[in-house]
Amino acid sequence: MALQNRVTPLGEIVADPARGTLMGNRGVLHDDERRLGQSRWKHKPWIACTLLFKGRSRKPMTPGRYTELFFLDEATSLAAGHRPCAECRRAAFNAFRVAWAAANESNGLPSAVEMDAALHTARVDRWTRKQIRHERPAADLPDGVFILVNADPWLVWRGRLLRWTFGGYDATAPLPRVMATVITPAPTVAALAAGYSPGVHASAADAG
Repeated sequence: MALQNRVTPLGEIVADPARGTLMGNRGVLHDDERRLGQSRWKHKPWIACTLLFKGRSRKPMTPGRYTELFFLDEATSLAAGHRPCAECRRAAFNAFRVAWAAANESNGLPSAVEMDAALHTARVDRWTRKQIRHERPAADLPDGVFILVNADPWLVWRGRLLRWTFGGYDATAPLPRVMATVITPAPTVAALAAGYSPGVHASAADAG
């Protein structure tokens, strides 16, 4: 039986047997029976990590340890409100900081704490605990951003839309010339527009 540890671009944590390409962390969200409780995060740093790092081995949802979350790809993790891990994905973390600084016309690079605070404000409504979304012209969105189309998440990628599924991208559509409901948090959209290039699942090359 699949554990409830797969994250969608909508930020939801669900059970699905498909394997992800990145692992994430929001704190300890499960109990001794490896079941999620009501909380969907325990701290502001929401990170996305590589699956393999320095030979470390973990059993997912070990009691008392942080809850391992899994994403189809980096674009999915960014849409859900995560950022690159500063330890196991240091190069990606540094590139994300550079793009963040460029987007904000800052003379210095932001700290992880500063980015986490801004992301937390932008990704989850304080009162409803639901994902925050915003409207932008679809034609102005950079690659790597997710939008909603008929309540489903679609990725903006190379001038077209790719439909997200747990196993990969399975369909394409033209990029609409209308206002779009953007899932990816606004600060991350700005970093993507400033040059950060996220990893996407191999199926993006074959979708449609």
